[in-house]
Amino acid sequence: MSSYEEKLSILSEMISLARADKAVKDSEFEFLWGVADQLGVHREDFESLFDSPVPNIIPKTLLSRIIQFHRLVLLINVDRQQTFKEIDKLHNIGLRLGLPPSAIDQVLVLMHQYPDNIIPPETLIGIFKAHYN
Repeated sequence: MSSYEEKLSILSEMISLARADKAVKDSEFEFLWGVADQLGVHREDFESLFDSPVPNIIPKTLLSRIIQFHRLVLLINVDRQQTFKEIDKLHNIGLRLGLPPSAIDQVLVLMHQYPDNIIPPETLIGIFKAHYN
């Protein structure tokens, strides 16, 4: 996977999205910590990102960028509420990741067709494959 700095960047971006509605809810914090733990980030480093965000590093591969976008989609749905600010910020992050705007829009619409708005990974990847072919 990525370097430790890239992992911190992934988490920092996720924390920024969680803060789009001004507060990080307990469910969001637990989800973020789960991602951090899965990435092998130390608890102290993870917690420091809330006070000291790190610079954004765009993942190198398309698959890594799609995986990051999927994490972000899961994050905005973990508390079962999405605000306009979260959706807008997620859309802008997707654009910054270099993902096609039409694919981003399709994911944001299609997720509502699944329980808890959790779009399956294979469906999400299929959407992006269709937009890149």
